[in-house]
Amino acid sequence: MAGVNKVILVGNLGADPESRTIESGAKVANFSIATSERYKDKNGNQVDKTEWHNIVVWRGLADIAEKYLKKGSQVFIEGKLRTRSWDDQNGTKRYTTEILADNMTLLGRPEGGSSSGDGQASASSSSKNQVNEPSSSMDDIDDDLPF
Repeated sequence: MAGVNKVILVGNLGADPESRTIESGAKVANFSIATSERYKDKNGNQVDKTEWHNIVVWRGLADIAEKYLKKGSQVFIEGKLRTRSWDDQNGTKRYTTEILADNMTLLGRPEGGSSSGDGQASASSSSKNQVNEPSSSMDDIDDDLPF
């Protein structure tokens, strides 16, 4: 039986995305997002905990990230965990775990955007990487999702 590798995150960018084009001509962008949770410790003190997640997007999603995402932008990410390794200049094996995103939804109002709609845009690596504005009919949907 095959396992499931699925990650869903909503967070804010800590810095502008960094993008580059690799030798094959494909564009890749990297950025980090922060997620936060708040809880009470055993003494009843409120604790805020922030986790940082490294995100990687390719091709059309990289174009969209470069064009629309900025430090502080809120984004919804769907993807999978990927761990990779390399040897640094001292020959020490280094590891990193990142989220390889295959779906990205920009939350909040884009800079310079119009005041119509709810300010959301989404893209998926399987949807020809276009930014899609939701239709106004989506505002009328009443669902029981907890977020």
